Amino acid sequence: MTSGQAGATHSMLPDGRFGGRSEFAELVRQALAAAAAQGWREMIWCDPDFGDWPLGERAVAQSLNDWAGSGRKLTLLAGHYDAVLRQHARFVNWRRTWAQVIECRKSGAASAGSLPSAFWSPVWVFERLDSPRCTGVAGADLARRSALKERLNEHLLTSSAGFPATVLGL
Repeated sequence: MTSGQAGATHSMLPDGRFGGRSEFAELVRQALAAAAAQGWREMIWCDPDFGDWPLGERAVAQSLNDWAGSGRKLTLLAGHYDAVLRQHARFVNWRRTWAQVIECRKSGAASAGSLPSAFWSPVWVFERLDSPRCTGVAGADLARRSALKERLNEHLLTSSAGFPATVLGL
């Protein structure tokens, strides 16, 4: 991605503090629309359960469809996926269809309680600092992106496979 593309991303997406559930949900929608429009190669989403992410919305599913393709990778890291299965049917179907571009990980028991609620991409990130109030910070700052990626990688190292695309049974 060129610096011009990074600048375009930065102008499309908020930079600074955000607060409230509706603002948080809109942030997720905007990030996925930007990912689709600009062809981001990789994203990492992390949350204890993704219960209040707008993953079941039609617009989110459409953005994910527009984004998904060869050479793309989405990594999810959660303490558990119960809320996703219960609340986000569209996302569960999308996950089944696009299993080749998405890896779902379950946090190790020791780190499950300390999981951040965050969205990382190579060009822009957000992190909720207070999940119950849905407040946090977003931006394209390189230092913020690098620090978040480091923390997410530490959690991923102790994670295991979770939320399979299909469940085989008798």
